[in-house]
Order: sequence, then C-alpha cells, then structure tokens
Amino acid sequence: MRSSPWDRWSGGFWSLPWGYAAGTRSDFHPERVLSLCCEACKKVIFHVPSELEADKLVGRVDLKECLQSAEFISSSDGNFKVLEDGSVYTTSALSLSAEKKTFTILLKDIQEQVEKKIHVDLVEEEKKTPNTRHARDTVLKRTKRRWGPIPSVMIENSLGPFPLQIQQVQSDTAQNYTIYYSASGPGIDQDPKGLFYIERETGNIFATRAVDREQYPSFQIICFATTPDGYSPEVPLVHTIRIEDDNDNAPYFTQDLFEFCVPENSRPGVVVGKVIAEDRDEPYTLHTTLKYRIVSQTPPITPAFSLHGDTGVISVLLPQLDRELVPSYTLLVEVRDMAGQPFGLCTTGTVVVKIEDTNDNAPTFKQLQYETRVEENRVNVEVLRVSVVDLDEPGSPGSGAVYEIIRGNDDQAFEITTDKNTNEGILCVVKGLDYETAKQRILVIGVNNEAPYLLAPHSQQLSQSTCSVTVHVLDMDEGPVFKPCLLRLDVKECEDIGTAIGRYVAEDPETGNSEGIRYRIPPGQCNWVNIDDKSGEIRTVRVLDRDIGEMRRGQCNVTVLAIDRNGKTGTGTIQVCIVPGNKNFPRITQTDYIMCRDRKPICLTAQDGDEAPYSAPFEYRINDRRLASMWKLTPHDDNSWYLSPKSDIPYGIYEIPVSVIDNGGKIGENIVRVNLCDCVTPSECDGRTRQLAGGNVTLGLWAILAMILGSLLLLLILITICGCCGAGVMHRQVTDDCANHNLIISNTEAPGEEVMDHNIIPLQNTCDQGGYGVKTGEQQTFEMVKGRGHTLESVKGGGHQTLGSVKEGGGQTMMDTCRYSYSEWHNFTHPRLGEKVHLCRQDEEQKHSEDYLLSYNYEGKGSLAGSVGCCSDQHEEEALDFLDQLEPKFRTLAETCIKR
Repeated sequence: MRSSPWDRWSGGFWSLPWGYAAGTRSDFHPERVLSLCCEACKKVIFHVPSELEADKLVGRVDLKECLQSAEFISSSDGNFKVLEDGSVYTTSALSLSAEKKTFTILLKDIQEQVEKKIHVDLVEEEKKTPNTRHARDTVLKRTKRRWGPIPSVMIENSLGPFPLQIQQVQSDTAQNYTIYYSASGPGIDQDPKGLFYIERETGNIFATRAVDREQYPSFQIICFATTPDGYSPEVPLVHTIRIEDDNDNAPYFTQDLFEFCVPENSRPGVVVGKVIAEDRDEPYTLHTTLKYRIVSQTPPITPAFSLHGDTGVISVLLPQLDRELVPSYTLLVEVRDMAGQPFGLCTTGTVVVKIEDTNDNAPTFKQLQYETRVEENRVNVEVLRVSVVDLDEPGSPGSGAVYEIIRGNDDQAFEITTDKNTNEGILCVVKGLDYETAKQRILVIGVNNEAPYLLAPHSQQLSQSTCSVTVHVLDMDEGPVFKPCLLRLDVKECEDIGTAIGRYVAEDPETGNSEGIRYRIPPGQCNWVNIDDKSGEIRTVRVLDRDIGEMRRGQCNVTVLAIDRNGKTGTGTIQVCIVPGNKNFPRITQTDYIMCRDRKPICLTAQDGDEAPYSAPFEYRINDRRLASMWKLTPHDDNSWYLSPKSDIPYGIYEIPVSVIDNGGKIGENIVRVNLCDCVTPSECDGRTRQLAGGNVTLGLWAILAMILGSLLLLLILITICGCCGAGVMHRQVTDDCANHNLIISNTEAPGEEVMDHNIIPLQNTCDQGGYGVKTGEQQTFEMVKGRGHTLESVKGGGHQTLGSVKEGGGQTMMDTCRYSYSEWHNFTHPRLGEKVHLCRQDEEQKHSEDYLLSYNYEGKGSLAGSVGCCSDQHEEEALDFLDQLEPKFRTLAETCIKR
C-alpha cells in the first residue's frame, strides 16, 4: 500500500525529519525530530543521532538569508562540508563524544569584501516514548494497507453504462470494526454536484455521467472511514480522480487569414512566414501533436512555396519569383492532429503571400533624340519634357525616375527634375544662354531609379539608358550686363558722407561697351549708398556705424539697374560691408581706489567698444610729470596695467591723469583717484567721505524720514491755527423784520446742482447773509446763500464789506441791526436787475428770446457733493409767505430767483 502524509501519524504526534533547519526542505525521517534553530548569521541547531556515518546529510542552512552572493563557503571543522545550496554533510564517520558539538560556516563575498559566519550546534536527539491512546484502543502500526489507493482514471466522454465504478477504497481496520465510508468535495457535494458517489458499506466510487476533460481535467475528493459511534480509525484520505483525454477537439488556426510578403527573386529557403494552430485536447499527447501541409496553390502553376509539417514555417521553393508575372499567391493549408495520421481531426486555413517589388527592371527612354528652342537670356523656363518606360511597380522607388545631364552642361545652365505625378523629366534653363557665344547646345541625359538596381537571377547587367537633346538658342535684343553680377565693397566705419567707395558699370552685349548706359538704384532698399547715373560711381549717403539700428549686421545688398538707349535693363547687386573702425576711446573701468600702507599695486583695466585690431592691447601713460615721478605703470596683460608708487610718498589723495592708447592709436584720457591711506584694510580708511567731497550728497533713509515727519507736524499746527481763527467770528441771527425787505435763502436746487465760481454777484444781506448770482454760459441765475459780512454796497467798493464799513472807509465794523431801508435796497438792485433781465431776454445772437426763464434739464444722478443750500436754516426754507408782500418792482427779481 502507498505511503501518504496521513500515514506518518505515530503515537498521537507527527514525526518530522531531523536536520531540517529554519525554512529549508528535506526528506522526512520518522525516527528523527526537527528542533527550531536561530535566524541565519546567528546560530543554527541540529538534533542528530549520537553516531553519524560518512557522507551523511546533517541538515540544510539557508545561506542566502545570511549573504545573498557567497563566493567562498568553508567549514571550520574538517569533519563537515557545506555545499552551495546550504546542505551540510559529514566527511567521515564520527560520534558525538559530548552531548553538543559546535562548528562555524564561513561565507565570503570577494567582490564586495563581505564576510559572515554561521554558528552550527549539533545536539544529540532525545529518545522518544510513544503516547498511549484510550484503554480500548490499540496502538496504530504502520502496515501496508488499502486505505491509500492510486489515483483513479475515468475516460473522457465515457459511454457508460452508468453508474460506472471507477475505484474502491477500504480500510484494514474493517477487520476489527464496522466501517462506514463517505466522501466530499468537487463532483460530490460541490459543483458539479452528483457526478460521483461512494457506497457506504463497500467504499466503491461510482460516476453517474460522462465528463468533459477540457472543463474538468481532474477531481480531488476526501474519503472518510468511521465506526457507527463516530470514531475515525483512519485519517481522511485525499483521492484524485483524473479524466483521461479523448480526441474530441479538432485543431484550429489562430487566424482566419494569414498574410505574408516576400521580395521577388528571393532565393529558395527564404522564410516567408509561419502559420500557427492550436488544439484544446490534453497537451503533449497524440491528440495535440499537429502536422501541417499545403493542400493547393493559386495560381495552379509550379509550386512556389513549401510548408514545414511540424513547425508551420512557409519557405520559398521556386528559384524565381517574378512580381511582374505573378503579384501574389494564395495557399490552402491543412493542420491535422494525431501526428497527421489519416484518422486524426483536421482543419484548413488560407495564406496569402504577396510578392514585393524590387528594382529588377531598368527604365528606358521612349525617344532617343529630342530637339527644342529657347530664347537667349531666358531664365527659369521649361524647354522640354522627356519620358521613360519602367516595368516595376508604379509609384515605388523601383519605378521612380531620376534624371541627370551627363554631357553638355559644363556651365550648369540647364537643370532637369522629375515630375512626381507623371514620372517625366522636366528640362529647364536656369542661366541665360548667349546667342553670340553658342547658337546651339547638345545635351546627353541619362535616367536611373530611386532604388538601386538589383540584378535578377540568371539575367545580364543592363547599361544606363540615355537620350540626346539639341537646344537651339534664338537671338534676342539683350539688355546691359553687369560684370561681375555681385560686387562687394568694403567701407570703413564712420566714413564721411559722400565718400567714394567704388564703381559699378555694365556692358551692352551687342556692342561690348558701356556707352549710353544709365544707372539707378530702385527705391525700397537700405539707404546707405547712391550711384552716379552716368559713371556708375558709388558714394556713401550716410555715416555707416555698426552700432546703429539696421547697420548692426554690418552688411547690406543693394540692387542696381542699368538701362540702355533702347530701354533694355540689366540688374546687378552691390554688397556693402561695413569694416569695423577705430571710433571708440579706450577708458578705464574703475578710477577710484584705496591703497593701504602695504602699498599693494592697483590693477587698472581698460575697455574699448571697437573690435580687433582697434582695441587691445592697450598702452598706459601718466601725463603729469610730477605725478609720473611719484607713480609708475607696469604691464600686466593686454587689457590691464599695474599702478604703484615709486617710493615712500606721503599719505593723501592723488588724482593721476592716465592716458590709454588702443592698438589703433586712439587715446583715451582718464583720471585715476587713489586714496593713499594709513590703514591695514581699505575699510579702515574713510575713503567714502573723501570721495563725496566734490560730488553730490545723498540723504540717508533716517534723514528723509525725519524731514517727512517734521513737515507733517508743521502742517498739523497750521490747520489747528486756521480752525481756531475761523471759530472766533461772530454769527448773527436774522430777525423777522429784516426778512420783509430781503430775499430768502433758497436751498431748493433741483433738478441740478448749482456751481459756485468767480462770476458770483454779491447781494444785500445785512444779517450776515449773502446772495450770489451764478453765471453759467449766457444764462444767469441767483442763489441766496449764507455769507459773512457782505452787503449791497460792498460791490461798489470792490470788496466784501458792510455798508457801514464802506461809509467809514474800513472793513472791520459789523452792523448790529438791520438799519437800511427799502429805498437803499431799491437804489442798489434796480439798475443791476434791469441789466440782468435785459440780458436774460436775449439769445446768443443778441436777439430777444421768447422765453428767458429757462427750465433746468435733468442731469442724471445727483452730485456726490452736498448742496450749498445746506448752509441755510431749515425754518427759512418753509417760511415763504412774506414773498406775497413784496413790492411789484421786486417781483421780477423774485421770479428770477425762485425755481419753478
């Protein structure tokens, strides 16, 4: 009977193999027990017998947990050896003299220079005593029995009859007990349920119906053996039922249509492609061993391809595949299982092989000779089209024509290109032809393909196809010709206006001279030069400076026209190039220095805006003889010189005139200010105060802030004084009897706000009130507002004074009572009111207006500023009854002031 893991139950506990350490696997030995060990790199403990034989496996250690890549493995004890997988073996027979033996495993990574150790302890295993069961039970012994049968096999798609017995399980304990059998798992109480069942008394396993292996390749059921009282003398048995495959599935191709391409003229054996088929039956059996073959070929000519029966690879068979003859092939292929035997199942598929074009056909001209005509001096005109014949696939690089002029075009006057739409060659004249030089030109044109020519097998090399073209030049009246067509003129920078820089003339091809030719420069070009219309002399019209706008490029092309007596024109180009000049003075970049007691030389560095050769190297000189005797200059490099004192000169500030001469001889004057100070570091010297003595003084932040705060404080004091003075003026109240002979204060300004300006006319108000007439354009209105000390007679005096003040000659006296009569009011207002009414009745043309009392127009949203009417008292706005008691002459004024 086969042994299973369930058979290793002995004495009530599982027996594990000795020598099994920390996550490693080993063969099971029931007589030895595994003891848990420490982690790798610390300590490993093996429980072993007291006597060990030679070449005996002691245990296995996981070396990778300690060191991932160990290049050197050794044991400190020669009685043991360690393999690369961590297995520890004895090299000779030995016995444990003590209860414990220790050795060390050494691991080294030479590349990383890492070394680690694993301590191994061998401990003598303890003797085991079996545990006893219940008094009524006997000790189970390992004997060969039938409780572990081999896996069962059931044929796929079995025809029965059903139920079909497939296996029987029995327990040897049935000799001593009454045993009942049962089972569970897939096919019994799990999906597909009811497929199998087991007889309770006999242990026979039956199948109830056929099974499809592709759906359920195998089943694992668990069988149980129990006594009537529920005791299980046997451990549960895992039993496997395998479904044996039946060839019930035909192979099939993975694609409905396979498409491949192969270049024409490919050699035999060249791989075209591979067809792939699959079979759902059990792998690695005859049911899935497939064979391929070609059933038919279209067109039905000599077979062009072969198909490998085992791999499905299609290869070239025919030595010559010509696309021009057969552009594609269609193959009907078959795949059959059972290794291609006739009784195997088969399927067919379709393969299309397209023949790719190669350039195996050279292009040839349709004509070998051509003739054409062209006028002299014509440029960029098409003179002829040539065509070719090519048998390769149209539109492919193998048929695309590339034309070239082989002979007759030494001066590059002609050019030939390809029309991509028609594949024709277009011959053009790109340089004007001269009838006087050559009346006819003969060209030889050749043609090739875009792709290189590939010689087909068993064919001869073909020569390049050519044709000849005769071009007749027609004589024409030509215009002047500049020689050269492009003239370069170099002009020095910053030359004077009108400087002659060259001469540019043209010749008449018919006469060979320049007589009668005039020159001009068309407008719209850079205005740098002009040309003399008769002589062709070129002069500057501007100062040419490379630092100005459009001249920064330093170059300008000017087109010049030459016109002969017949009106024929010729063109030429002048390229004006500005040559850098010596226009900038060299200057020293820093002129203020502090020199301490160590008298370390100062490095003076100059800059020049010019380009070479008008810039560096510079030469430095001290212009003052007295200072030159005290200071000296020594070269450092092309741009810098050192300045240092010649001797022990006194401390102080020295202003040294230094001249810097550039390579072009231009001299730049500079003043170098050196503060020779008794200091260790420049920060100790008060150099800043000395430098600012003759310059502008700038205020610090705190000084500016103090000035602003002082100004604000002064402004606050002035506002306070003004407020106190204004509050001391005495206010007077209007009495009722005064109101009977005066205009009221009007606060009703709707619909628009009145504007106070310098045209206000003061009116009488003896109780500290004033009236003002506001003039707006040609129309005048009057508004009564509060005033302070204004009366009628103040107008006469030209100032804001009371009547009393006018009489007394002063402006300080205030009237305590309203003592002016109506006659005085009348004498003052009548003439002025008449004048105003007269003006109000006239329009802008000094004609009497039909309605001089004009209404206000609505001005939209009211002004945010308050009305001046707010200065009047509220009770005065409502007390309007006294207007009915005014005299008739005063009503005109009232009607003017009251807004209706």
